[in-house]
Amino acid sequence: MTRARTNANISPAIGRNLIINGAMNVAQRSSSVAGIASSGYYTCDRWQIGTASSAGRFTMTQTADGPNGISANCIKLDCTTADTSIAAGEALTIQHRFEGQNLQRIGKGVTGAKQVTVSFYIKANAAFTFGCELLDVDNSRQITKLFDTTTDWNRIELTFPTDVDDGSSPFDDDNAQSLRLSFWLHAGATYTGGTLNTAAFANNTSANRAAGIGSFFSNTANNFFITGVQMEVGPVATEFEQEDIGVTLAKCQRYYYKLNSIGNNEYHLFGAGQNRSTVATNTMVHAPVTMRDSPSLGTTGTAANYAVLHNGGTVTACSAVPTIATDGDGVLQHSLVGHVGSGLTAGDAVFLIANDTTAAYLDFDAEL
Repeated sequence: MTRARTNANISPAIGRNLIINGAMNVAQRSSSVAGIASSGYYTCDRWQIGTASSAGRFTMTQTADGPNGISANCIKLDCTTADTSIAAGEALTIQHRFEGQNLQRIGKGVTGAKQVTVSFYIKANAAFTFGCELLDVDNSRQITKLFDTTTDWNRIELTFPTDVDDGSSPFDDDNAQSLRLSFWLHAGATYTGGTLNTAAFANNTSANRAAGIGSFFSNTANNFFITGVQMEVGPVATEFEQEDIGVTLAKCQRYYYKLNSIGNNEYHLFGAGQNRSTVATNTMVHAPVTMRDSPSLGTTGTAANYAVLHNGGTVTACSAVPTIATDGDGVLQHSLVGHVGSGLTAGDAVFLIANDTTAAYLDFDAEL
């Protein structure tokens, strides 16, 4: 019997992948967004686009084209507007951000710190050289390693050295962002004008972060695909960890969850509560999991898409989009205040519903 390669001596067999949604299976926001020009979360949960100053534009999709046996899904970037005149401050990255309290097994910055191995599956329309960076946000330290693409799916395995430093740069043990994994796909001289910092963690110098990479925006024919992303403690890239979709979804909902009008229900019920006056209501929506922090509330932005149901079934349209007021730490339940024009009876039971529209939604965002 041949023993499989493992980091089991320093990392659990299950739960060894520090990445959330590395298989790109969860996409609560959208499966496809075109014309992306600014930073944000667009499709697959926990994967943020970082952009700066570029005239380049692209479409981001959750695409059913993953490598067999790894994942059915991947992120696809499709360049729709090229940018071959690269200004100094331009940048394009795909990022994954980590809470410090989820990184303590690494032991960074102190004696006994461990190596970290990042592995992922990639392909592109042509051969490119891109960069994979670990950025210590708490202590402004970083390291980048280059990798190459082909037109076929390939697994890239990159082992990053320990960072003992002088014992002064451990990750904070809290729910804030401590580490950022970034895939550099385009950058100007601000980030490429120096010497790539590849051998060891060092204090962050912008010019050394992406030196030597190519440009995703070089041609509108360019595509980039990525899935099966894994980050684990130890010097070996183990087999990609397959995770139950329910577990992945719950992890993602710690940072973001969306309440849609399920099943094209034009009167979808969002929550129940009580009229707090003749012109305003409080309704409660319970989060499926404890969120990372007090979330912000997003909606379709149209007050007429929401209504309160009260007094034996009378429907009164909101005159302002619902806003959020969280209780205490704000992570277990949310108080949604749906303002209306008039006609409520203070103290009566109330329901917040989609007002004859399937487009209405509420989303709760506690992303890093």
